[in-house]
Amino acid sequence: MASSDVHVRLCEQEILKCDLEIKALIQDVAECAGPQSALTDTNSRVKERFHDARLRIRDLEQMGMEQDKESDKLALLRQVEGHRKQMLSNQTAWRKANLASKLSIDTLEKEALLKGGDALRQRKMTKEDLAQTSSDITESLMSISRMMAQQVQQSEETMTSLATSSRTVQETNEEFKAMTGTIQLGRKLITKYNRRELTDKLLIFLAVALFLSTVLYILKKRLFPFL
Repeated sequence: MASSDVHVRLCEQEILKCDLEIKALIQDVAECAGPQSALTDTNSRVKERFHDARLRIRDLEQMGMEQDKESDKLALLRQVEGHRKQMLSNQTAWRKANLASKLSIDTLEKEALLKGGDALRQRKMTKEDLAQTSSDITESLMSISRMMAQQVQQSEETMTSLATSSRTVQETNEEFKAMTGTIQLGRKLITKYNRRELTDKLLIFLAVALFLSTVLYILKKRLFPFL
């Protein structure tokens, strides 16, 4: 095998290798959903592979031009033309992949912005809810404070009423004590009078009995002097 044939085969292998790497990178570009820096990095690698492929195709073209046989020359130039068409096809696919990727990234960015807006509105609503909750809590505390003040006032009135009632009960108790003393004194007097009345009745009875005995004695002496 001639040295030129080896160089041709090696050049073709390099071109095929670049073509496969370009196709794989174009697929990565099409599937890239962001961030933008990742897409830029992948596109840079695609450009490098295209540059390497152009150099290898140019080398293959040069080798074809240097062929001694016209048939070999035409065969290599046809291969060069096929590789260039493949490069054009890859470039078209690359542009389409970039459009799809940018569309996907733009869509995701819009969704992120919308979600961010929703999050901001949600946070705003949350702040409003917190403010409303704080206002409700303040109102509740004020209501509780008013209720406590009313309870304290009612307690003071109750204490005042209890104090008044206590004084009234104490005064009534004192009156009851005074009345009890008066009743006990009256009972003693009544008992004393009852005893005196009994004594008077007994004395009267004895006096009547003595009087009757005296009368009977006198009558006896007058009527029956000899007895």
